[in-house]
Amino acid sequence: MSNANLFCALRAAFPANLDAPAILPADGPDTTHFYSWRDLDQASARIANLLDSLDLPPASRIAVQVEKSVEALMLYLAVLRAGHVFLPLNTAYQDGEISYFVGNAEPAVVVCSGKNFTWVSRIAFLAGTTHVYTLNDDRTGTLLDRASFHADTHEPAQVAATDLAAILYTSGTTGRSKGAMLSHGNLLSNALTLRSYWRWQPDDVLIHALPIFHVHGLFVASHGALLNGSPMIWFSKFDPAAVLARLPEATIFMGVPTLYVRLLGEAGLTPQACSHMRLFISGSAPLLMDTFTEWQRRTGHTILERYGMSETVMLTSNPCLPADGERRGGTVGFPLPGVGVRVHDDQGQPVPTGEIGGIQVRGPNVFGGYWRMPEKTREEFTADGWFKTGDVGRVDVDGYVTIVGRSKDLIISGGYNVYPAEIESVLNDLDGVAESAVIGVPHADFGEAVVAVLVARSGAELDSARLISHLKGKIANFKVPKRVFVVTDLPRNTMGKVQKNLLREQHKALFNPA
Repeated sequence: MSNANLFCALRAAFPANLDAPAILPADGPDTTHFYSWRDLDQASARIANLLDSLDLPPASRIAVQVEKSVEALMLYLAVLRAGHVFLPLNTAYQDGEISYFVGNAEPAVVVCSGKNFTWVSRIAFLAGTTHVYTLNDDRTGTLLDRASFHADTHEPAQVAATDLAAILYTSGTTGRSKGAMLSHGNLLSNALTLRSYWRWQPDDVLIHALPIFHVHGLFVASHGALLNGSPMIWFSKFDPAAVLARLPEATIFMGVPTLYVRLLGEAGLTPQACSHMRLFISGSAPLLMDTFTEWQRRTGHTILERYGMSETVMLTSNPCLPADGERRGGTVGFPLPGVGVRVHDDQGQPVPTGEIGGIQVRGPNVFGGYWRMPEKTREEFTADGWFKTGDVGRVDVDGYVTIVGRSKDLIISGGYNVYPAEIESVLNDLDGVAESAVIGVPHADFGEAVVAVLVARSGAELDSARLISHLKGKIANFKVPKRVFVVTDLPRNTMGKVQKNLLREQHKALFNPA
């Protein structure tokens, strides 16, 4: 019987020379030494053996809230190896959020940073968790102490492709977070597809500067390098100057749009600095056209933008090779091989090509449902098995997919549908505007009123009344913001997505004061 454990596929891709560099720390306690492939194998074996020694039920949840480190990645590999379910938690989560996740997932083991042990362990023990360990970003903690007494070889647990590998909680910007259940088969199928589609090469080197509690950093980036046997230059925290200095040693960089904006702020970002690079990939949040075009001008490279979700890993991607088409700014490219994408209206009927509707997807990468939420799972899947992403977009006649926004961000003003991304695109093209966020807030006459929140470019002064007047000549009157606010920064989550729920809360009484 073959073993569908994702770890087996990753381990099989390790190079023959296990003493070759696998991960090169770029910051942290020691940047003079590297981790070899043998280190990854043996350390994950020790931790897996520790988990085995606890006599946990099969597929126990292992909740992890720790700072980024190579050891944290080893812990993830060990959880897969032992046949349990990895539950990564954002390092920004606080007491109330951790209480919810631990209560909902009922993990058998919780691993946290040493500095948080007192309050995290209190929550865990009250919820019935038996084992709580610490893991710090300086190679210390009780997890590593206990694991050091165990053997450095381990036979991976036998699992089926449909068995759970990870639960990822959605960001929870509206209502309680939902735990997306991803199987070994979901994750492996997507990793294999991306290895082929993005043309991973034998000499590729990845700069890893993303967090590893999220799909982008943990699955897309880490799986990509591991499944290709490629070394990673490992940043525990993103530093644009430090990343720029390591580009000559790398071939692939993956980042959220914010990281590209910060790199553009470095004077040393030139075609020469990027001459060894093969691929720049962006995701997790929309990439502004200004960033897209300025990156082309400054580096000679065109960013490849792609689209995915916690529930599905990656769904679409702009082409890797010119022969497959252009990397078109403002789009997320084509559906990946094996992935179906369709656009339907609110009544569940397909919309004509090029028209906007709700994006639905299916494929071997699509999750099995939400943890302990069978009714919510049924709501989010169509009768014929397609997952309703909650994203709004269109598929053009040539197959390119464009994301317009989230369905929950849709504004209905005076009976008209207003898509924020359309207005944001116009605003972002105006002189002096660096970035914008368009939201709907309650209005007695219109139901919702359109409001824009802008960030000005350095040195620019924006006049709200003049901007509104200008927009009236560009877009339909019902789309023109009733009010425009200029702020220093837009609120974002850790992956760089603008938190429009916070803006809506801030301005909810603008037209209907209490």
